[in-house]
Amino acid sequence: MEERIITNHELKEDSFEKTIRPDSIDEYIGQTEIKENLNIFIKAAKMREETLDHVLLYGPPGLGKTTLAYIIANEMGTNIKTASGPSIEKSGDLAAILSTLEQGDVLFIDEIHRMPKYIEEILYPAMEDFVLDIIVGSENSSRNIRIDLPPFTLVGATTRAGDISSPLRDRFGIISKLKYYDVDELKMIVERTSRVLDCPIEEDAALELALRSRGTPRIANRLFKRVRDYALVMGNGIINLEITKLALDKLKVDKLGLDETDYNLIRAIIEKFNGGPVGIETIASSIGEEQITIEDVYEPYLLQIGLLKRTSRGRIATKEAYEHLQIPYKELL
Repeated sequence: MEERIITNHELKEDSFEKTIRPDSIDEYIGQTEIKENLNIFIKAAKMREETLDHVLLYGPPGLGKTTLAYIIANEMGTNIKTASGPSIEKSGDLAAILSTLEQGDVLFIDEIHRMPKYIEEILYPAMEDFVLDIIVGSENSSRNIRIDLPPFTLVGATTRAGDISSPLRDRFGIISKLKYYDVDELKMIVERTSRVLDCPIEEDAALELALRSRGTPRIANRLFKRVRDYALVMGNGIINLEITKLALDKLKVDKLGLDETDYNLIRAIIEKFNGGPVGIETIASSIGEEQITIEDVYEPYLLQIGLLKRTSRGRIATKEAYEHLQIPYKELL
């Protein structure tokens, strides 16, 4: 099955993001409130010659949580070690990561909500007291070993803040929610990417790309890369509005950034369930998709732009959804 070009989850082709990632808070575009707060916290920590408090970043995929983790390490002048929640399966996995940390290092754990609960419990004393308690040996001859750790900053990232246990959440001193980007911010990101990749883009083309990027920098950069190919093959290498519209239409990304999968979801609610309300499990079955994928990948943006509504009785397609799909609107009884 072909990957959706506008999925906000990371694809293999997004590895180029590392080459265009900003290095400092000043270079980072958007998330103004988070940036301003982090800037103060980082400067204060450096003035006190302390490590930064542990940081929890949450919000939909593709909004810059990983980039912010790298920026925190850069601004603090320390190294960053990375891991993901699902990859830490045994206490030894966590011990191996923690034992490599040096004074002030940043440990970035992506998808931290998917870490097993017993691993979380080992993390608590490491976060609070910078000690690692591990049990070694068999049941009959087991003993507890305490290892002192250098002070470090844990940066956790999650798309599902509700799945993080209260004891873990309470150990983060800084908790920030990343929001979808507005069109002006995305336009600035596209223009910055064009400069970094040395591929000129005209202002109205950058605006068009921004409008179709679902409020998500990762999608904006991915679409830029695809449109750049069209400009090279079908134009003179400069991305203009005509080439941009042609490329995005060929890629079946509409003016709101929706693709066929979004249309199928909205159309199913309208045509199969009379516009709703309809339960998420029923929707998932009707379009052959997993419930968690609908909740994590499709729904957040559709809710954000007002094409779907979530109620206690289920999901409802709004009047705007009917209009966008050019389907006559029927008032719900």
